[in-house]
Order: sequence, then C-alpha cells, then structure tokens
Amino acid sequence: MTHSKPGFFIITLALLATVLAHAADNPDFSGAWTSYRGTPSSDTPPAIPPLVLKAEAKAAADAYQALIEGTNHGPGNACVGYGMPESMLNAGGGYPMEIIQRPGHILVINELHNEIRRFYIGEEAGNPDDFFPERNGYSTASWAGNHLIVETTRLKTQVDTRYPHSNQARIREEYYLDAPLPDGTRILVGELVMEDPLWLEEPFIATKRWRALDDYHVLTYECTEPKWLDEMERLYREAGLDMIQE
Repeated sequence: MTHSKPGFFIITLALLATVLAHAADNPDFSGAWTSYRGTPSSDTPPAIPPLVLKAEAKAAADAYQALIEGTNHGPGNACVGYGMPESMLNAGGGYPMEIIQRPGHILVINELHNEIRRFYIGEEAGNPDDFFPERNGYSTASWAGNHLIVETTRLKTQVDTRYPHSNQARIREEYYLDAPLPDGTRILVGELVMEDPLWLEEPFIATKRWRALDDYHVLTYECTEPKWLDEMERLYREAGLDMIQE
C-alpha cells in the first residue's frame, strides 16, 4: 500500500485555498438570465450592426438564403443549435440562459435546444487545436479584475446563421456586471468582437445585455422528441397497433 507524503496534502490544501480565495474575489455570474432590452440611459437596446462581408462570403450567404427561401428549413427546425455568435447575441429567440460558475470552469446553458457553451479557465483550459471544430467553438477564459475575458476559436464555417463566418473566425467576449436596476435586479453585459480574415472586411462588434431571473430555473428543451413521437405513431399505425400516449 502506497502512502502519500504529508507535504503533498499540505501543498494541495494550500493550492485549493488559494484558488478558492481568488475565486471569491471574482464577480458571480451564476443564475438564470434573460435578454434586457434597455440600457443604463435608454429603454431601447443598441442596434446590432450588420457584418461587412467579403465578396466570397456574401456569395455563400446569398446562395444559402436563396436555397431556403420560401421554406421552413433552418438549424432551429432541424433541432440544431445556432452556434456562435448567434447563440449569445439573440439569446435563443427570447429563451433564457443559465450560468453555472466554478473556479476553473463556467457553463452557459441556453434553454433553447439545450445549447451549451463551456469556458475553461486556468489549468482547465486545454490546447484548442486538440479539439474538434464546433458550431460554438472552443472557449478559454481569464479574469481581468471584475471582467471575464473569453476567447473562442475552433469554429465551423457557417452560412446558416445571421452572422456568417468561416472556420478562421475568432471571437473575443468581455463579460461584466453593470449597475443594477432600481429594484436591485442584476444586469450582465457582454461585449463581443469577431474577426475573420477570410470572410469579414472588418471586425464585427456588438454588445448584449441580460437581466437576472431570480426565481427561474432553465427548463429541459426536447426539440427532437415531437419528431420521434410522430415517427413512433407512424410505426404503430403501420403495424395496426394503438400507441399509448400520456
């Protein structure tokens, strides 16, 4: 039986205490959030500017729009998450999101499609090149005072989005708590910059605000379940059986 040296436990406990103490100094973004339409000085949210696409990107985006024009085809109807930056900027069409914050790892869960983003902090962060490209990419984060800085790479090329981009796109986000509303409701601000040397003529810059939902828990969103139930009903009907549904 192998016995660990006492010094190991002392170092581990000291390291844990340091991590927890440092984490306590950071703002806590935990909880449920929904889009906030106002700003500190106005009830009208700032308009999100359009992307300035290069010719190749505009041609690809236009070809996709022509392909789906007059149909209901799209990621949402196929139960596919929207991907970055749309998943954050449009907050899932009004559905809320939940943030779960830990010292080395922050989870952002959009209720729509149960779309999940993970921000890896410090030693939790791996090498992005070791991970497969995804619609939401791979995100690492660090604290700069009271601001959380998130860097996202490993994105897939997307034309099926309001914000087309190539797989060379990089997104930088900065999150912080703004002054609360008069009733004490917390306000979260996200400032986003997307750069893409292949598809964008200039960086895309946008700001998003959320207000806290203190008495809300993000619900399970089973987009694919109705489609599966329809398929089951068809199978039962073709077999001459009655399907039990409650």
